[in-house]
Amino acid sequence: MVTIAVAGGSGQVGREIIDALVATKKHEITVFSRNAKAAVGDSAPGLVVWRAVDYGDPSGLVEALRGIHTVLSFTQLIADPENTAQKNLIDAAIVAGVKRFAPSQWGSASTVGMPWWAGKDTITEYLEKVLEYTLFQPGLFLNYLAAPYKTARYLEPLNTMIDFQNRRAIVVDGRDSIMTYTTVQDLAAAVARAVDLKCEWPVIGGIRGNRLPISRILEIGEKVRGRPFTVDKVKLEDLENGILTASWTLEASHPSVSGDQVEKMLKSVLIGTLISSAKGAWDVSDEINKLLPDYKFTQIEDFLTKVWEGKP
Repeated sequence: MVTIAVAGGSGQVGREIIDALVATKKHEITVFSRNAKAAVGDSAPGLVVWRAVDYGDPSGLVEALRGIHTVLSFTQLIADPENTAQKNLIDAAIVAGVKRFAPSQWGSASTVGMPWWAGKDTITEYLEKVLEYTLFQPGLFLNYLAAPYKTARYLEPLNTMIDFQNRRAIVVDGRDSIMTYTTVQDLAAAVARAVDLKCEWPVIGGIRGNRLPISRILEIGEKVRGRPFTVDKVKLEDLENGILTASWTLEASHPSVSGDQVEKMLKSVLIGTLISSAKGAWDVSDEINKLLPDYKFTQIEDFLTKVWEGKP
């Protein structure tokens, strides 16, 4: 049994992982939320304790973390550019005697080309030599290739540069980027198992559901969708200058972005994802896979065939 605190646990990915932890029936789980109303929660009454916290109150955080072994953080980076919440959480974890810490990563192997995630690097530097930690990195969620169809309990559909619904894609000219796709369910299952590990966590916690070049993804797309995809090719130099020449762009954004920011952020995210893919940011390692040799990850062609079968 492990005592676990989940920070930012009312978000989509956090709640998927909470459910996987609850399903093990092994652990004591406390979920931290800024919102007192959200902190009543509706996940597994009696198995999960929801606690309202103020990330600006160091002494309150220390008190909330007393007796906690492992912290899983899902705090929003875009909404906190100075990383105040996560830094305070780390400081409090040290004082409270927390053993393990997983910062708010849950994506790519690096942040190159994605300035909105620069805080991840800041937090990694902040963690060094003070706590046992791992950077859980599953790549992109395979579930997003099912958009607009929802394929998880909490994770909402999200558009990406490969659009299965409309049979189209945007790629960087001259690059066949290697991508990692992992379902959010596999991420949650892997994290739940990693919490049980007795060994020290690796600093890099790569979780590799599927690793393949974009050309192979398009081959699978054409197979499961019944005809070729329209592919827009854009130049890396243009992208690095903020120029997007593709004939379409993203249509849905992350819930942390709203109002006048949406259009600008959608363009930035698409450009950043294309740049980062060309520079290897989504070629995720497999440290966690090696620690869980018996776990079978969902395969991309099986998943997409099931999702898109019979769809117009």
